Amino acid sequence: MNVYGTSQIRNVVLLGHGGAGKTTVAEAMALLTGVTKRMGKVTDGNTISDYDKEEIKRQFSISTSLIPLEYKGEDGPIKINLLDTPGFFDFVGEVEEAVSVADAAIIVVNCKAGIEVGTEKAWELCEKFNLPRLIFVTNMDDDHASYRELVLKLETRFGRKIAPFQLPIRENEKFVGFVNVVKMAGRRFTNLSDYEECEIPEYVQKNLGIAREALMEAVAETSEEYMERYFSGEEFTQEEISAALRTFVIDGSIVPVMMGSGINCQGFRVLLQAIDKYFPSPDKYECVGVDVSTGERFTAKYNDDVSLSARVFKTIVDPFIGKYSLMKVCTGTLKPDSVVYNVNKETEERIGKIYLLRGKDQIEVLELKAGDIGAVAKLAVTQTGDTMAVRTAPIVYHKPQISTPYTYMAYKAVNKGDDDKISSALSKLMEEDLTLKVVNDGENRQALLYAIGDQQLDVVVSKLQNRYKVDVTLEKPKFAFRETLKKKVKVQGKHKKQSGGHGQYGDVIMEFEPSGDLETPYIFEEKVFGGSVPKNYFPAVEKGLQDSVVKGPLAGYPVVGLKATLLDGSYHPVDSSEMAFKMATILAFKKGFMDAGPVLLEPIASLKVTVPDKFTGDVMGDLNRRRGRVLGMNSDHHGKQIIEADIPMSELYGYNTDLRSMTGGIGIYEYEFARYEQAPGDVQKKEVEARAAKDED
Repeated sequence: MNVYGTSQIRNVVLLGHGGAGKTTVAEAMALLTGVTKRMGKVTDGNTISDYDKEEIKRQFSISTSLIPLEYKGEDGPIKINLLDTPGFFDFVGEVEEAVSVADAAIIVVNCKAGIEVGTEKAWELCEKFNLPRLIFVTNMDDDHASYRELVLKLETRFGRKIAPFQLPIRENEKFVGFVNVVKMAGRRFTNLSDYEECEIPEYVQKNLGIAREALMEAVAETSEEYMERYFSGEEFTQEEISAALRTFVIDGSIVPVMMGSGINCQGFRVLLQAIDKYFPSPDKYECVGVDVSTGERFTAKYNDDVSLSARVFKTIVDPFIGKYSLMKVCTGTLKPDSVVYNVNKETEERIGKIYLLRGKDQIEVLELKAGDIGAVAKLAVTQTGDTMAVRTAPIVYHKPQISTPYTYMAYKAVNKGDDDKISSALSKLMEEDLTLKVVNDGENRQALLYAIGDQQLDVVVSKLQNRYKVDVTLEKPKFAFRETLKKKVKVQGKHKKQSGGHGQYGDVIMEFEPSGDLETPYIFEEKVFGGSVPKNYFPAVEKGLQDSVVKGPLAGYPVVGLKATLLDGSYHPVDSSEMAFKMATILAFKKGFMDAGPVLLEPIASLKVTVPDKFTGDVMGDLNRRRGRVLGMNSDHHGKQIIEADIPMSELYGYNTDLRSMTGGIGIYEYEFARYEQAPGDVQKKEVEARAAKDED
């Protein structure tokens, strides 16, 4: 493939709901630009972007794929770096990585399905990153698909930015062409996306007048001169209209709506023209980072004449093809057989060959100019989010903003001895996917796997099995309860043993009571008078306490909030020892704790749930059923409410799935550990019984 300059590049991300047809859109564009001779199908498992075994098996995208296309534009050839992203919410990390390097977006909407949750989330992402976008409506070949109805819904949901650039032409209820609203011309499809001019049908005229008028109003608003001409009834030239619309699309004030049929490969020639004409090249933007040498903010245009800087936005780790670091060159030119400086890791990396990845295929290139996206193989320490630069000009760019995983399960190896292999495989999967996290919960002796949702966890288990040949099972995690006491008690603990030679003798009288501090396991004091317990045994008494609070006698959980006072005791000049006093303390603790009204404490989380207004009642009702306490509700000023609540951590198990089903997938939540509170009687009874059953086993 040729080397392209910054102004010839278009970095475009495909966004939309799962199943809307993003991968089919990518296939159609690949066919029209000569990348393939035949369009692949998701159902046949032969598309460019869904090449992973898991994607073929499940028939949906799991990872973001890069598909570079070469297209002969109006002013010369351009290169389109198409980023095909997953639509299912569990793989949002992949989408966020792709959006962080895109300069424009195509939101794919299925005409029959209409606006789905994924459409709204795609729009919100574009708003967050100020991405120019167009909406491409697929499935126009479906008889029951109403384009007019969809455009009205888009206008209602997203406002006056929505501007239909095309209207459909149907004959005998079949989609045969479209009217170009910008050029006021009819187009009939001949072969695939090729078309010829045709008459504009009478039935389109009314809608065409409305759409055209809205576009001309938008053009008029670009300058006072245009506004005067518009009001005096003067027509704009085609060049003036195109230039004005380009300005508005790039600044996000207009979102064109276009259409096509993925299955029949119709409408994609015009989509390629729109990418060329209306979408910006990277040189319209600035890259923003921090100059490490001064600590000051750094901004620069995407420009290939200055020193090199690039940021790694995605990592692919494949057991067969190896590790690839995908990067966007921000300034300068990336060349093969060179040495670059990883600013985050403060170490040099050797660049071998430079590739463009097209699905699973690697295409070697001579160099990458600023604004372009490519890949480098086998970098030693580089990870997603790292910045590569020149040692003498160290710049750090911001890492992609990746969603935090809140869904988790405990995992175990199926086969003994596989733990090291599983650990190594998971670290490779975490390198690829930043929304995966492994936590070793030593307290409950369990390993936890965090992800965005259950589907992602399922994919991870499958990848471990198929890619790395290790099996794990997922199970409900244990929750970190605590034990404490409610009453004040005074007890004696006596350890006495005689077995030939020196015996063992330790005797303590202790008082146990609540300390009021649930952050600290225990507080130890001594109030011994007259040397009934010599001072040199005090540390042994405290050691006995220290060992006892690790595993409480009620249900085996750590003890907190205990105050222990050594009041009295006795000793033997020959048989007493540190070990004997430690054992005497442990005996006193076990008896005293169980007499002092022991209770279980459960971990409580501070929860925030963000949902559209209409779902607040359902969500609050569900939180009450989960023993949650709703503390308040605030508007985010974008039609959503943020519900704040305290909820037991154990009740958050499975919450992700339930929240999605309640809100159609649009609700999101976050939480953090807040404190411990006394568990209700039924919860305590269940935990104590579980402990007893475990002891019997």
